[in-house]
Amino acid sequence: MDIAGAAAATGTHKNELMLFYTLLELTLIVLAGRLGGGLAKRCGQSAAVGEIIIGILLGPSLFGMVAPRAFDYVFYSAPPEPLTILSNLGLVLLMFQIGLEFDFAHLSERANRAAVLRVSVACLGLPFAGGFALGYLIAAASAPALRIDTALFIATAFSITALPMLGRIMMELDLTRTRVGVIAISSAAVNDVVGWLLLALITALTISDFAAGRFALRVAMVAAFALISALAVRPLLKGAIRKSGPRDGRMSANLLGGLLAVIFIAAMTTYQIGIFAIFGGFMMGVILYDETELLAAWRARLGDFVAVFFLPIFFTYTGLRTSIGGLDTWADWGLCAAIVVTASLVKLCAGYFAARRSGRDHPESMMIAYMMNTRGLMELIVINVGLDLGVISPKLFTMLVIMAIFSTVITTPALRYYLPRTGIRAQA
Repeated sequence: MDIAGAAAATGTHKNELMLFYTLLELTLIVLAGRLGGGLAKRCGQSAAVGEIIIGILLGPSLFGMVAPRAFDYVFYSAPPEPLTILSNLGLVLLMFQIGLEFDFAHLSERANRAAVLRVSVACLGLPFAGGFALGYLIAAASAPALRIDTALFIATAFSITALPMLGRIMMELDLTRTRVGVIAISSAAVNDVVGWLLLALITALTISDFAAGRFALRVAMVAAFALISALAVRPLLKGAIRKSGPRDGRMSANLLGGLLAVIFIAAMTTYQIGIFAIFGGFMMGVILYDETELLAAWRARLGDFVAVFFLPIFFTYTGLRTSIGGLDTWADWGLCAAIVVTASLVKLCAGYFAARRSGRDHPESMMIAYMMNTRGLMELIVINVGLDLGVISPKLFTMLVIMAIFSTVITTPALRYYLPRTGIRAQA
């Protein structure tokens, strides 16, 4: 065999070997995700909660500690890029489905628009202030960076609401087309867009590269993207949907291919703007929220595949960066408890009182508060940036992961408790 042939054979072998290890990872992740989701439902939780916990346990927090050789063989025999790409692709598709699920016609009522504004502002402002105060107090002992940088990143982490996780919980409880559900998801969307802009600003400040003009330009680009999506892309897509005519849970291959292309282009656009690719997918779903036949067809063709295959990959990928065993002293756990309690209280109080101020009764206000307190793994995007920049230590990173899990775990039981008091019937 000549040199070129030998090189080609070697390259083929490496590709096959990488495929083998990637398939091994995916097999374990998918089966573990099904197990975690099933156990969570038996405990009265959302399946998403079980999947997120099992994803953490597949990392060094349990699997890597109990069976380090097997852990290294499964997750470190292949490069991380395939898992990274698949996890983010899954989030983009999920966000499109979440956007489709919500009936934003509720926002035509002035009272509901006012409620969204109040809830989103309150759930940004108070948690940010609380997170900044706590972060400034603990920064000296938790990270080598300047205290102000650490405090700003913790404040942003406290402010985030996990839009994908909240959306999945609400879909499973059949809250997506209720007034309280639309207020919560709309507030969470506003909350997160502003949160990502804050993240961009704080990151720029941390690396001493902030320019007011550049930040203002980014805000303008976000607004332009939203307007173009609503005024130009929406009519074009609705025309294509009317022409294709999805019905009875079916859509044509051409319509599906066109939708996927539009979703990916939107995701690339929001990535270039700087507010993360998932919001492009979400916006494309939002502008088609009134296409009920399209929603049914999407669920039938891709809904389960996204939930069963893509999302557990995202949860596991994040779990690989989390090591709960790193908290090895009582002082660490005391600080962790302080973070969890403070983050939950400020978010719950902000959401509750803002909803009450907007005319919602006590049960609905509590539901909105708990939904806004759902942080899930979206928060990890923020703290991953902080970890990479060196302003958040590995221990503090783990504490914030625990806070995200806790705030997500308590959401479903709280919603099931308050739902009967609102007259809304929850799914079993």
